[in-house]
Amino acid sequence: MTDRLDRALGAFYGLALGDALGMPTQVMSRQDVVRAYGSITGFASPRPDHPVSAGMPAGSVTDDTEQAVLVGRLLVEGDGRIDPLRLAHELLDRERETKAKGSFDLLGLSTKAVLDAVARGVPAREADRNGTTNGAVMRVTPVGIAFAADPLDPFVDRVVESCQVTHDTTIGIADEAVTAAVTAARAGARRGHWVAGADIAARIEWAWELVRGLTECAALDRVVALVGTSVAGQESVPAAFAVLALADGDPWRTALLAAHLGGDSDTIGAIAGAVAGSVAGLSALPAEAVRTLRAVDSLDLEPLTARLRALR
Repeated sequence: MTDRLDRALGAFYGLALGDALGMPTQVMSRQDVVRAYGSITGFASPRPDHPVSAGMPAGSVTDDTEQAVLVGRLLVEGDGRIDPLRLAHELLDRERETKAKGSFDLLGLSTKAVLDAVARGVPAREADRNGTTNGAVMRVTPVGIAFAADPLDPFVDRVVESCQVTHDTTIGIADEAVTAAVTAARAGARRGHWVAGADIAARIEWAWELVRGLTECAALDRVVALVGTSVAGQESVPAAFAVLALADGDPWRTALLAAHLGGDSDTIGAIAGAVAGSVAGLSALPAEAVRTLRAVDSLDLEPLTARLRALR
C-alpha cells in the first residue's frame, strides 16, 4: 500500500501535471494539436497566437489548479467546511486580478454566469441551477484528500459544498464525485437541481470500455469523435476516464494522452492526473516534471496537503 500522504500529494501534483501539460493545447482541435506539436512528450509552450494561453511559459498551470488550491485553503480555514459565499467572492476576486494582468485564462461560462448573479445579490442557492460544465470537478481534489469516500453520503455532502455556489445541479455534482468514480457519481446525481443531460456515471463506464483494445491514436480519435472533449461535464469527465483506461492508470502517460486531445485538454488532464496520482502517489510522478511545476508555478502543495490530511 502506497503511503497515504504520498497518494494525497500524488493527487494534488497529478492534477497540476495534467493541467500544465494540457495548457498549450486547450481550445485546439485534435488535428491542430497534431499539426502543431506532433507527439507531445513533455511540457510545451503555447503557440504565439493561442487565444487563451499565449505568453504562458511551458509548465504553467491554469485556473484548474488555482481553484483547487483555493478550495483546499478554504477547507482548512473552515475546519472542513466551505462557505459558498466566500468561495464566490474569492473566485470573483481571482477573475478581476486575471483581467488586470491581461490574461485570458478566465472563469468558465457556467461559473462566471452564476458568480455575476451572486454579485448582483441573487442568493447562491438560487443562482446555481444551470451549472453543467466542468468548473466544479476541476477543483474537487482537496475534498478527496480531506475526507474519506466511505461512508459515501457524508463524503458527497462535502463534495456538494465545494460546488454548490456554481454547479448545484444533478450533472455538476455527479462529475464532482469522480474520485469515487461511478458509485459516487450515481450518488451525486441524486443531489442538486435536475437538468436534462446524459448520466455521467453511465458515460464513465461507456468511455472506459470504448477505448479497450485500440491503439493510442485510434483511441484518442474515438474519444474526440464519440465522447467529446468540451467543457460539458458529460464529455470531459468520461474523456478523463477513457485516457486513464488507455494509460493503465500511469499518471505521466495519462496526462500526456489528455494533452493530445485538444478541446478542454487542461481540465481533462487535471481530472485524469488527479485520479491517477491519487492511486500511484507522488513518488510515481517524474521528479523533473514535479520540479518544473514547483519552479514555474511556485507550487508548494506539501503544507496544504498535510493540513487537508489532518482534517481526515
